[in-house]
Amino acid sequence: LCMLNGNIMFGLAMNRKEKPENQQRAGDRGQWASKTEYVLVVAGNVVGLGNVWRFPYLCYKNGGGAFLLPYGLLALVCGIPLFLLEISVGQYTQEGFITCWKKISRNALYDFSYIVIQVWALFYLVFSFRSQLPWASCDNPWNTGIGSSRHLPTAATQSTLRRVLGMSAGIEELGSVRWDLALCLLVCWVFCYFSIWKSIKSSGKVAYFTATFPYVMLLILLIRGLTLPGAFEGIYFYLYPNLKGLANLEVWIEAGSQICFSYSVSSGTLIVLGSYNKYNNNCYRDCFWLCLLNSATSFVAGFVVFSVLGFMAQKLGVSVDNVAESGPGLAFIAYPQATAMMPLPQFWTVCFFLMLILLSVDTHFVVVECFITSVRDMFPKLFYKRGRHEIFVLLICVFFFLTHLILVTEVSKNISRKAHLKQTVAVKCFLNFTFFIGRNLHIPNMVGQRPFILFKLCWKYIIPLLSVISFILYLVDYTHLRFNNSYVYPDWAYVLGWTMTFSSLVMVPLWAAGQIVCLRSVVLKTQPG
Repeated sequence: LCMLNGNIMFGLAMNRKEKPENQQRAGDRGQWASKTEYVLVVAGNVVGLGNVWRFPYLCYKNGGGAFLLPYGLLALVCGIPLFLLEISVGQYTQEGFITCWKKISRNALYDFSYIVIQVWALFYLVFSFRSQLPWASCDNPWNTGIGSSRHLPTAATQSTLRRVLGMSAGIEELGSVRWDLALCLLVCWVFCYFSIWKSIKSSGKVAYFTATFPYVMLLILLIRGLTLPGAFEGIYFYLYPNLKGLANLEVWIEAGSQICFSYSVSSGTLIVLGSYNKYNNNCYRDCFWLCLLNSATSFVAGFVVFSVLGFMAQKLGVSVDNVAESGPGLAFIAYPQATAMMPLPQFWTVCFFLMLILLSVDTHFVVVECFITSVRDMFPKLFYKRGRHEIFVLLICVFFFLTHLILVTEVSKNISRKAHLKQTVAVKCFLNFTFFIGRNLHIPNMVGQRPFILFKLCWKYIIPLLSVISFILYLVDYTHLRFNNSYVYPDWAYVLGWTMTFSSLVMVPLWAAGQIVCLRSVVLKTQPG
């Protein structure tokens, strides 16, 4: 009912902006200097940590090569259609993520927490230049004991939890600011500022390095990983197909969440990046190539990760499933521990953490740039003047640097591990976009060709249905989040998390209800008598 009313109201209330008006708007906001800069910035945004530390583990965990079937299918019916939808919305409206909803509905979602991974990676990168890697032995002040090479997992884990994070007892104990991490946080925000201080004029130039150099590091690590003893045993665990897993609904939900996460849909960044395109840019073709690049990077990253895990498993005399990790556990415990066993461990560690930093840095500054663009589009007369953009960006960076100091306290790991309901975000996004699908997206007018009929079916029926089903299944199987299989978050933390989640989700029906009331009042006033 909400979607139907949204379609009706949108069809009645929307004032169509024609191409000349959009071009005038684009002239005030600026456009990409070249198609190359646009492609590099979007690629740098969507190709991130999820491709390296999440996809390979999900593939191994959910049936190996068989996982590629639900992943590929959901990429076709969810990922690519949504990617095209967001890019085309931005390109058509020539607006940021907030003001474009004047033509659709009102909502906003931004996540700046990505920077904490960048901070940790920078901290590890600095330690990688030491002659003795801290996570390679138990001879450090923060270790509880001295172990042999078989105790390397303990050394790596203690290096992360005790030295880097200085874990507090729980989320209710804030602890003190870790000033070495705070310095890394400052460096990250300074880099972010100078990447976006001239908006897309500067971020487009920065992307020439940040979006391409990770592939150089990925290639180096791939070649090194494939030449290690035990590498092919790890790759076997990565790709060995287990068709029985396809009957498990959780496998399909995991595939869908990975698509949403790695394709950066429902976050608003694609809308803003698309809004800087020329009106007639072929976003239809760009969509296919960028999605292909994203998925191919995830697939290749699996060889990089599991070849090294196979080598480590052989060194420790255990099976690969005993060392397989995902997320921060892979990036800051398993992989550094594996590189410590190689010849020239400092070089391979530097390559790995430099790749992580560059994968996270462009995702972060794109998110901040999209937030700033959306605010500027709300007040164009105030911000579209010489010198004001740089000042506004500086104020935003300083503000979030100060607020993010809580992420470098002893409670930071507990905060960063709080449950992130991607399915909820996806439901919200799909319902929002369904309002817009009732109208012609003018994609044929922009690119000169009509999208495949499957896209419209996915936008109107398949994606909303799949997202609602996955969300319901998530709630049915919901379990409390645990840290290290021991610490359980207090009830107030879950209440806070669900409140934050639904605060954005409820904006969809509230906006629809408000439009119904306004439309009804207009109709009543126009009726005679």
